[in-house]
Amino acid sequence: MIVFRLNSYVSWRSALVCLLAGPALLIAQPAEASSEDDWATASDIGVGTLTAWSLGVPLIQGDNQGALQASGSLAASALVAQSLKQVVRETRPDGSNRRSFPSGHTSMAFGAASSILERRGAKEGVPAMILAGFVGLARVEAEKHYWHDVAAGAAIGTLSGLLITQPKDSRQITMVWGDAHSAGITYVARF
Repeated sequence: MIVFRLNSYVSWRSALVCLLAGPALLIAQPAEASSEDDWATASDIGVGTLTAWSLGVPLIQGDNQGALQASGSLAASALVAQSLKQVVRETRPDGSNRRSFPSGHTSMAFGAASSILERRGAKEGVPAMILAGFVGLARVEAEKHYWHDVAAGAAIGTLSGLLITQPKDSRQITMVWGDAHSAGITYVARF
């Protein structure tokens, strides 16, 4: 029991530090040094943090199933986003290439964050989703994506996390459903 509490404490503390790392790095920069490169770096840090958080915390806590589900969510997010980039071939706002739609960084960030939310609940999931939103903002500010690229990436990542990850607490279930006429998300909790 003590080890579990220690792991929970360490994971929450680590999550808080990681959540503050990206914005803190931007704030620490002098105003004149702020540029698209700083935003791009911040988005890289955000994605790396969320990936490590979604995979590392379950492994530290001995939740191998949670780590496997998080890796599946990340893989699905990357596969769908990269496939769409090859098909759509939209030019980036900075003109660097034709891989703007959808945002791969944002899909990975939301894939990791929604996996955290689904597996471990709102206590960790809400800060993770906020950090994922910051990644999307940073991609737009870095002039790597348009807002619709980020929105599509967020949808891809969120759906992959919700479809692949199951709650650790079996009293809560989230189901994504759809047919030819409608779609939705159902959340069921047993008290």
